Amino acid sequence: MSQKPRILLIDDSEITVEGLKSYLDQKYEVHTAYNGLDGLNEFENNKNKFDLVITDLIMPLISGTGLITLVKKESPEMPVIAITGWGKHPSELASEAKADVILEKPFELEVLEESISKLLYPNKP
Repeated sequence: MSQKPRILLIDDSEITVEGLKSYLDQKYEVHTAYNGLDGLNEFENNKNKFDLVITDLIMPLISGTGLITLVKKESPEMPVIAITGWGKHPSELASEAKADVILEKPFELEVLEESISKLLYPNKP
């Protein structure tokens, strides 16, 4: 059996992290962080071990947009999903930071799953 894809999930809301982790753990190996700095450290300490990053945009210590910029600078091919509950402006920043997908909170879990699948398996019909 092949190894599950590894996802790094970063959000400063414990409820969001635990809920998404519980859902995603069914198909993926999910690592978590509760702020941008911890998320960046987790990413840098495990280079080439993640297949996808999901990050909130508004977080303490390092913003999601800053995190996306640093992740993409280090690993340009790394797929990143940005999630936000703060309206249009942060979405534009995430787009500028090169997020592959931007989801507005609240979003349907099926939409997140579809986005993950498209990024991890782009050639799958």
